[in-house]
Amino acid sequence: MKVIAIDDEPIALEIVRRYCERSGGMELETYSSPRVGMQRIRECHPDVVLLDIEMNGTSGIELAKQIPPSCCLIFTTAYAHYALDGFEVNAVDFLHKPYFYERFERAMQKAQQWIHMHDLLRASKSSERQLMLKSDYKTIAVSIDNILYVESVDNYVKVHLADGSSLLSKIPLHIVESQLAQDEFIRIHRSFLVARCRIASFSRSEIIMDKDGKSLPVGRKYMDSVKLLQQSGIK
Repeated sequence: MKVIAIDDEPIALEIVRRYCERSGGMELETYSSPRVGMQRIRECHPDVVLLDIEMNGTSGIELAKQIPPSCCLIFTTAYAHYALDGFEVNAVDFLHKPYFYERFERAMQKAQQWIHMHDLLRASKSSERQLMLKSDYKTIAVSIDNILYVESVDNYVKVHLADGSSLLSKIPLHIVESQLAQDEFIRIHRSFLVARCRIASFSRSEIIMDKDGKSLPVGRKYMDSVKLLQQSGIK
């Protein structure tokens, strides 16, 4: 289980590290900088995020709104009055500092249950969310949730998937675009259609994908649409 902890107190991060080592089976990354920690979360989509609420003027509640929905959120804070605010942003648990290992262990058990249920729901949705494409004289069902981006290549489209594979189909890009939800996919170039949730960062000239850091160009015609990505928490 991959865990990222963000806290401006080194002692708090060291306690989390000790508890994770004691539990076993956890790959932990710790960050004292909220900005750096959030960037890493957007890059790797960890299973669990342990997030402090007050960090040198930075609000963990506001940061929580930018965390991908696939991440299980657990708040850590010395201020108990924040508990209600934490649950309002769908935190699975709330660790009130100082907390002992047994309390940490219960929180991680809740996280594991949440992850299991989330995986079941995602699998159920994936079976219903498919894009049907013809390739090599066969009709292939492609899971929409597995699509990174779609590339136009002459009279074909090349569908790039999260597992590193790709699929070539003789169909115009605009036809594929019409079959995908606009709130999930964005056209960034006359040759590229990208899954919004797979974008790690962007600028006026390029999109960086979160899976492998691949850079895709932004066409002049699509710059205004790309700028709106910032409202969804992508930097």
